[in-house]
Amino acid sequence: MSAALRIAVVGAGPAGIYAADILKKSAADSGREVLIDLFEHLPAPYGLVRYGVAPDHPRIKGIIAALREVLESGVVRLFGNVRFGEDITLDDLERLYHGVIFATGATKDAPLDIPGIDLPGSYGAADFVSWYDGHPDVPREWPLEAKEIAVIGNGNVALDVARMLVKHPADLLPTEVPANVVEGLEASPVTDVHVFGRRGPLNVKFTPLELRELGELRDVDMILHDDDFGVDPDEEALKQNKQILVISRVLEQWRQREVGQASRRLHLHFWSRPDAVVGEDGVEALRIERTRPTEHGLEGTGEYREIPVQAVYRAVGYFSSPLPDVPFDERRGIVPNIAGRVQDGSRPLPGMYATGWIKRGPVGLIGHTKSDAKETVEHLLGDEHSWWTPEAYDPDAVPALLRERGVAWTDIDGWIRLDQHEMALGEPHGRTRIKVVPRDEMIAVSRDE
Repeated sequence: MSAALRIAVVGAGPAGIYAADILKKSAADSGREVLIDLFEHLPAPYGLVRYGVAPDHPRIKGIIAALREVLESGVVRLFGNVRFGEDITLDDLERLYHGVIFATGATKDAPLDIPGIDLPGSYGAADFVSWYDGHPDVPREWPLEAKEIAVIGNGNVALDVARMLVKHPADLLPTEVPANVVEGLEASPVTDVHVFGRRGPLNVKFTPLELRELGELRDVDMILHDDDFGVDPDEEALKQNKQILVISRVLEQWRQREVGQASRRLHLHFWSRPDAVVGEDGVEALRIERTRPTEHGLEGTGEYREIPVQAVYRAVGYFSSPLPDVPFDERRGIVPNIAGRVQDGSRPLPGMYATGWIKRGPVGLIGHTKSDAKETVEHLLGDEHSWWTPEAYDPDAVPALLRERGVAWTDIDGWIRLDQHEMALGEPHGRTRIKVVPRDEMIAVSRDE
């Protein structure tokens, strides 16, 4: 057997962990040993599964069981709380490994270029999601002062944000929601949340599961508008899709409901394109333009109206962040690549690969990252002629480097320790876990300090 292949993976979310697992298995099939080190800037792994999925979605979080199995199988070493470009650099990786796979995902909000979007009271949904998921790098408090709120977008994140804003905090208590988030939501005076989509009710991007959960909220009326339905001439054709048919039936059921008894209302607006956030010193309204379908897509009708709101959340997609010394496409928000091989212009860069949202943009569900990683790994294993030429292997080289730089890194044993600690915090309250939020506390628990 040839010398062991050494690969660094930057990012310990689903994309990075799947890539490590597939790489290990694919290398074994070809008779090659591979050593994989996983670098993560947070003290805990799992990326958006831990910090991008609403706490009342335990079914989706079941994927953590599969990811944990990979981490604990001995496939990889984990170096958490390590910032790429600061604590460890591209030059370091080139000296220590044959190659690197970037799997850093997309965690920023995509921009929405309309007047007033930067007014006080206008927020990105990704920041709000990070807050209610207990991300250690966002403020512990969130300004929940508005009675009427607009959410722009018609994807799953928009529905998550709307549901968290309108849901009574007492109904979140069985989940892993952090204590500071419960306190913040309990102080919220919200009465109405409006969700706006540019297209019609059968062109939404959310899933039937997400939609159904809205209708199960306690003490929340669902408000729909009859003039949003029957507009699209392709409605019957769209209903041939089973998922769209289910969504259509759910919306029709809601249209038949009696409303007016609940203390909170969730309004769904379709054919509504955001035109401007209105206000002087803060958000006062959202101005939208009515849209209609055309043969070629969508057009504005020139009919405008303003909905009074005191806060706006844009949930129009995620966007990736550039990595130090790595090419980045500012327009598309990805590391430029061809089938996972990182490109500098038309030239592939030796030893450098990408997978997940940093490779293809923030589209697709978590499951898509497996096929994505498979493509990247196949190319990596076939590129032996262009791998880096690292120093002789020393298993202590990375720990020694991090110690020298004063980095308090966390490892897989530390994650297990933190995981057990969070579950122990939740147990007296009948909860699965209570998430530890401060970064320094996460590190202290992980490192048993």
